[in-house]
Amino acid sequence: MNEQPDDFDGEEEENGPVQEPRLWQGNGWTARVIKNDDDDGWAVAMYKDGVSEPALVGPWTMGRDKKNPKPLDVNAFNTLIKTASEVIRRHEQHMHAILHKNLYIMTEQGELKVTLDIVPDDDDPYAMLAATDEMGEQVARVRVAASFKLTQASAQTWIENDFRAPRQ
Repeated sequence: MNEQPDDFDGEEEENGPVQEPRLWQGNGWTARVIKNDDDDGWAVAMYKDGVSEPALVGPWTMGRDKKNPKPLDVNAFNTLIKTASEVIRRHEQHMHAILHKNLYIMTEQGELKVTLDIVPDDDDPYAMLAATDEMGEQVARVRVAASFKLTQASAQTWIENDFRAPRQ
């Protein structure tokens, strides 16, 4: 698919939003109908303002002449915004689920919530393993490898070892 032009910054024109057959801007988004290099069809790319990578790229309908793309309109643009926003939301939820885990362990002192929060640093990724009591007070917190696997067994072992950092 065609790349975003170098001079494209995702910002609306000073005179208001652009609403052209192949380019539509508004509500913090830009839709651009592009030629699909893989076949004779067309695609639409949705860009969130200020972000250079498209949030969504998908097929676009051919026009009546079966050669050119169907022009963008307000209804299609609003549907594309809704779809692209949902893609972003699901991606954020997925990343949160990968980076933040928690479970509960019953101890003689009561229930502890054990959390693992991964910090995906490019140079030095790590995670913070923490335990919180039923009152919400933090009991312990240690730095562990980003690859640490939080399981019932690993949490129980950590607690039984007086919250000392697990061996890496």
